[in-house]
Amino acid sequence: MAAAPKIKLDVVTPEKLVYSEQVDLIEAPAIDGLIGIWPKHAPLVTAMKIGTVRVVKEGEETQIAISNGFMEVQPDQINLVVRTAELPEEIDIERAEAARERAEEKLEKGHENVDFARAEAAYDRALARLKAAGHHDHGYDRL
Repeated sequence: MAAAPKIKLDVVTPEKLVYSEQVDLIEAPAIDGLIGIWPKHAPLVTAMKIGTVRVVKEGEETQIAISNGFMEVQPDQINLVVRTAELPEEIDIERAEAARERAEEKLEKGHENVDFARAEAAYDRALARLKAAGHHDHGYDRL
């Protein structure tokens, strides 16, 4: 019996190669919505937004927290180039919770000294990190 086809996923930040494996599929937060990529996918380039990438490899799932960037897809290769990317084991849950709380406070204040776009991005990054780390109790469906 032939092995199921795989697709190579490279997740790259300006600092390092975060993840490089042959995978079964990914689901990623493209700018226009969640996108699924399987082996032999049609070529594609899309912008990415803050969220989590769900990676399936041999029946096991991994969530990778990412920030903005872009994804290039070829039939046998996915290049995900983002500002930041973190694997679950790299995430400091207490730090992510503190960042979420700070961003939430800024968003709730509602005065002119708050940069709402920046506070919302910080909030979304914190939620993505918590979701990737498996900490699922704060409404991560938004990502």
